[in-house]
Amino acid sequence: MTRSSLALAVTAAILSQQATAAGFLEDSSVRLDARNFHFQQDFDNPASDLEQWGQGFVLNAQSGFTSGVVGFGLDAQGLLGIKLHADAPDHSSQLFPLDGADAADHFSRLGLTAKARVGKTEARLGTLQPRLPVVVSNDGRLLPQTFEGAQVTSRDINGLILTAGLLDKASGRASSDRTGLASKGGREESDFIFAGGDYAITRNLVAQYYYGALDDYYRQHFAGLRHRLALGGGTLATELRYFDTAADGRNKDRRAGYGARIDNQLWSALFSYSLAGHTLTAGYQESRGDTDFAQLDQSGLTGKGAGGASVYLITERFINNFGRAGEDTWLAQYGYDFGQLGLKGLSANVLYQKGEWDNAAGVRQSEWERDLFVSYQVPDGRLKGLGVQWRNGVLRSDGSAAQDQNRLTLSYSLALR
Repeated sequence: MTRSSLALAVTAAILSQQATAAGFLEDSSVRLDARNFHFQQDFDNPASDLEQWGQGFVLNAQSGFTSGVVGFGLDAQGLLGIKLHADAPDHSSQLFPLDGADAADHFSRLGLTAKARVGKTEARLGTLQPRLPVVVSNDGRLLPQTFEGAQVTSRDINGLILTAGLLDKASGRASSDRTGLASKGGREESDFIFAGGDYAITRNLVAQYYYGALDDYYRQHFAGLRHRLALGGGTLATELRYFDTAADGRNKDRRAGYGARIDNQLWSALFSYSLAGHTLTAGYQESRGDTDFAQLDQSGLTGKGAGGASVYLITERFINNFGRAGEDTWLAQYGYDFGQLGLKGLSANVLYQKGEWDNAAGVRQSEWERDLFVSYQVPDGRLKGLGVQWRNGVLRSDGSAAQDQNRLTLSYSLALR
């Protein structure tokens, strides 16, 4: 039993004695999210093509807090993925864990999170889905990726949000298992600590700093600025990001199985202008150092469905994240909200990004990606909560196989309480 699981069991026992306290049930909520997901991935070699289709369900039950100086609560999350179709090469899957050489017919997991609140400070222990610059829970397939650990978030100081925590396990988006947070040197690495905060300097200017460290692997510093400015009847949003990632522990000592010593510095700038339903976006990113950009990634744990991680980069869009060592990337995006034409809930976006870098032999290489998204969310009426989205992506790269992707998602969210 992990440390977080043991502590969660003790907390749940305490909560069972206080479940009738005011606020615990009165402020509770239950929501069912259903996602029907079709995934198609085509390569130059048809033998590697993959097509899968599944139905996912996520039931989120959240309690309120008991009364008193310290309020206690308990959240539960049940996840179920069902295979509807799987046409793929042996030992390959995107939506489901593997059962031998084939995709499993179904998979599931249960997450419990104990929570406590004092003033505007909240502590959570158990299943977490952090979305921070140094760790991002991935939700790009049938079910979301979840982590196990502890997290404290404080909003007691006006304009300042402070966050700190420790993660020791992860459950991949196509997995029922809890695994380590990375796979290096034939072992599963755990114990990721993180801390940082967002400070609103003014109403429209936010400064960020976060630190993350995976034991025996790497440490990472992040600094960012976000700004919004009313301009010409529209809004100009500016975002600046900087990461400094370096080796730690075994990776720093270059012990066997750990490959290159992590060394990466990456900065980016993103500008978006929105006016009357139109949004134009332009961005630039530079990745420097001896190795690719690094954040938590369980893809080395083959066969467990653990793969599939998100990183906090402006180039993390659909297929590739453009975070190679020495890569310079620019991007342009256009989006339109058709609500301006009376079609409330309908939107579309098209993006193009291109990166260039020098390989180990000093030869200049490049890659580009074009993404097209169209989505519709029923805005009101009996079908409110129903959505459909089609996403298409094309990647051509000197550093990896060319591929085309299509993802069609039908989703529905239903409040049960």
